[in-house]
Amino acid sequence: MNLLEQIVLCPISRVTGHLGTGTHTPVSAFTRTLLTIGQSNGTVYAVRALIAVLPALFLAQVATAQNTISFPTKDGGVVFADIYGTSDRAVVLAHGGRFNKEGWTRQAERLVAAGFQVLALDFRGYGKSRGPGDSEPMDAPLHLDVLAAVRYLRKNGAKSVSVVGGSMGGGAAADACISSQPGEVERVVLLGGHPNGPAEKLKCPSLFIVTRDDASGDGPRLPKIRADYEKAPEPKQLIILDGSAHAQYLLQTDQGERVMREILRFLSAK
Repeated sequence: MNLLEQIVLCPISRVTGHLGTGTHTPVSAFTRTLLTIGQSNGTVYAVRALIAVLPALFLAQVATAQNTISFPTKDGGVVFADIYGTSDRAVVLAHGGRFNKEGWTRQAERLVAAGFQVLALDFRGYGKSRGPGDSEPMDAPLHLDVLAAVRYLRKNGAKSVSVVGGSMGGGAAADACISSQPGEVERVVLLGGHPNGPAEKLKCPSLFIVTRDDASGDGPRLPKIRADYEKAPEPKQLIILDGSAHAQYLLQTDQGERVMREILRFLSAK
């Protein structure tokens, strides 16, 4: 007898022994549903609950499933990326220097739940991605990796593509917007980042998010970010948060939820 048959045929009191009681998986939600039925009806069989919950479990798994893809860049590189969900509204996630594509998993799942398709890329020099300059990614033309991701999504059915970038990835995201064709990049979110190119040449709405005391070895980051924000064309927004967390690290703080709400609000705006 396989596990599914055992769940269908066994009393409710035995189901938790098979599925466990974790709090962060679809299976645990299923377990709690069965326990509620068991408490209200005594020892019952799980068939009806199983039939009712299985479609939701299936959809939850599909929503968060990811596939690894690859595509070429304009300068002969190859970018590997994880792609989540299906939608004609898409978002590219561009990581910072101390992260990789896997660092966006939780944010990708939130974006998929909000109705977006998500592509989280590894820049050249990270993972399997490669291309000119990959031995020194900070000095490489990373905006070409972002543009390749945007164009991959559009070629495969996306009607709008926005980009969220952290630190190094924020600079690449902004530079991709500057280098893009009009309308190619829908919106850009810069977490602790700013354009390497001229900010006044950004071609899409921009959201800058930075903490007040964010600093590098060269000093505070806020003055440069604020200066580029001032140069950026409208529509634009600058959000300055308390603390010193930099870029994607901000998502790991107690302000991470607010940051995600702001990103979702901005990306969902008409």
